[in-house]
Amino acid sequence: MKKTLLFLYLTSCTLLLQAQNYTLKDLVEGRFTARGVKSMESSADGMHYYQMNPENTAVIKFAYATGNAVDTLFSTRKARECTFDTFQGFLVSPDENRVIVYRDREQIYRHSFKATYYYHDVRRNLVRKLTQNPSKQMIPTFSPDGKMLAYVSDNNIWLAKFDFDTESQVTKDGEFNKIINGATDWVYEEEFATTRLMEFSPDNKLLAFVRSDETQVKQYQFQTFDQELYPGFYTYKYPKPGEKNSSVELRVFDIDARTTRKMDVPLDADGYIPRITFTGNTEELVAMTLNRNQNRFDMYFVNPRTTVAKLILREENKYFVDSELLKEIHFLPNRFTYMSEKDGFNHIYIYGYTGTLQKQLTTGQYDVTNLLAVDPQTSTIFYEAADESPLRRNIYKINIDKGQPQKLSTKPGSYKATFSKNGKFYVNEFSDSNTPTVITMHDANGKELRVLEDNQQAASQATSAQLPKREFITVPAADGITQLNGWIVKPNRFDASKKYPVVMVQYSGPNSQEVLDKYETDWYYALANEGFVVASVDGRGTGARGEEFRKQTYMNLGVMESDDQAAAARYLGTLPYVDGNRIGIWGWSYGGYNVLMSMSRGNGVFKAGVAIAPVTDWRFYDTIYAERFMRTPQQNATGYTAGSAIALASQLQGKLLLVHGTTDDNVHFQNAIEYSRALIANGKHFDMFYFPDKNHFISGGNSRLYLYEKVIDFYKKNL
Repeated sequence: MKKTLLFLYLTSCTLLLQAQNYTLKDLVEGRFTARGVKSMESSADGMHYYQMNPENTAVIKFAYATGNAVDTLFSTRKARECTFDTFQGFLVSPDENRVIVYRDREQIYRHSFKATYYYHDVRRNLVRKLTQNPSKQMIPTFSPDGKMLAYVSDNNIWLAKFDFDTESQVTKDGEFNKIINGATDWVYEEEFATTRLMEFSPDNKLLAFVRSDETQVKQYQFQTFDQELYPGFYTYKYPKPGEKNSSVELRVFDIDARTTRKMDVPLDADGYIPRITFTGNTEELVAMTLNRNQNRFDMYFVNPRTTVAKLILREENKYFVDSELLKEIHFLPNRFTYMSEKDGFNHIYIYGYTGTLQKQLTTGQYDVTNLLAVDPQTSTIFYEAADESPLRRNIYKINIDKGQPQKLSTKPGSYKATFSKNGKFYVNEFSDSNTPTVITMHDANGKELRVLEDNQQAASQATSAQLPKREFITVPAADGITQLNGWIVKPNRFDASKKYPVVMVQYSGPNSQEVLDKYETDWYYALANEGFVVASVDGRGTGARGEEFRKQTYMNLGVMESDDQAAAARYLGTLPYVDGNRIGIWGWSYGGYNVLMSMSRGNGVFKAGVAIAPVTDWRFYDTIYAERFMRTPQQNATGYTAGSAIALASQLQGKLLLVHGTTDDNVHFQNAIEYSRALIANGKHFDMFYFPDKNHFISGGNSRLYLYEKVIDFYKKNL
């Protein structure tokens, strides 16, 4: 009897060990994560790239074709009068005669930072500080000839002339929380993903820039604790829906005359200038504008000398114009590329400089998801498309004049390509749901030149740990007609005769996608180790399925998305191995918002949910994002109320864990506080956890492991 008990005990221990071949810590620390390669900064001709050496002491020049180092442009150990050993980043002039490096980086918002910059003259092998100004510098920008550098310090633009070893102040009205020259405010950076609106003319004689006046934008303030006896506050300008935005204007500085002119660009008082550039002709400064509703895009050619603007292209959309598409505009001699959804899908168009449509370059019932590069010498365009399936991405090239697309990807899965300037070479990243990312170097014809990273270690680790595989499924939407894409991860040692609890992980935001045929190992694999089925479903409003699919949530955020998650949960509950009474939902940011909406609109289908850093009412979020999809509260009061988790707090069903960082500058802690107030008022009990002095990403130190341990423990107790 004792031997039998011992045998059973040892067997159970063995089975437990077999089922626990990996831990949450393994996932958080990246045991199965595919490794990337160090970023490559392309040379102006696209034939070479620059990288820092592993010790961060030198900038090395490599040949794309061979991968061999061909030159050292800067070395702290060899440069004369260099006062530092290492640096954090660099910028190389187009002629390679100058290198700018920086130290003491200080992050501002998600993308922007300031630092102390140093200038290295390659020919003289001499280093000096970029400026004697004690304030740190931002967004350094070389002139096309490499002889000048514009940068921003304390919201003012400065200009350094290297040949004369001089610097001068271009603007003098810059002031924190009031006037910004050349750089961008919080909402431009977050929602237009730009930190610099400052460009030299092709002849090096002019510097164009956007001046932003955020004086009338209301300030937002949150407390910072930082283990201080008397905690302080952080204050910055954050425009909320229906409130004042920064006013913007386009200006041009004449470098020789030292005069500044305001360009006569037609723009609504509350309109946007998300991008400026030059066509290649100094007399054609390009100003791209959006009205506040973001449903009208105008592109002007502005003469910097006369200040007169000529309308070249206008597009109006019954929903909104996707500002991401403005980055896909490339100027070639006498024509330019343009991405539009005008035929119902994202496609590439070619326009002449008069604004005349020359041709639609790509066609079909699929979305072009990225215009990657343009080679002006061969008139070749490289692009990424979801042509095979919304779950996959392929890389193509097409000649503008011949118009025959050539597929550069070779097998089913997801491809991502990063091109050198002028499209001469590209770094290709391929993965599918079972294959960690393989990174290779290719020439413009798609020929593989070498493997940069095969990620065999990650593959072997995943195999040895018996990491569960994702199974792709389709489920019906709440309308009973639309089929939605999804995936399921089952526990190791899955037994089809048993009933398992389910946790649905989702994001659900406009034009987003969680269901893709690409490699991913995230925290939720630890749930599978705990005996949960994990599922994800992309509801209506998500990406790569055409304009009507992704924009049908317009003016009514949160309604279709939550109804689709509830419908998907009910479908999953019918599967023979799922316990329909034990279904949970999880999400972060927009996903967290949709957790609250789904638990309030789902009629009890969700037994438990975790919402991390959620928006709880769109009135609390920023102007550009909220108004792009909802317009202002004054224009769409019904939509804002219908999409408010706070307004629906009385309908919440199920156990809730609400998590937020106290210094979240993106989705403010205010969202969690006001939602808590509504739950308390309605007698809804819930759990809440905050992370002191953590932003929207809740990262650093032990934060992520602690967070996911808490989440998993919550589901174990409540499902």
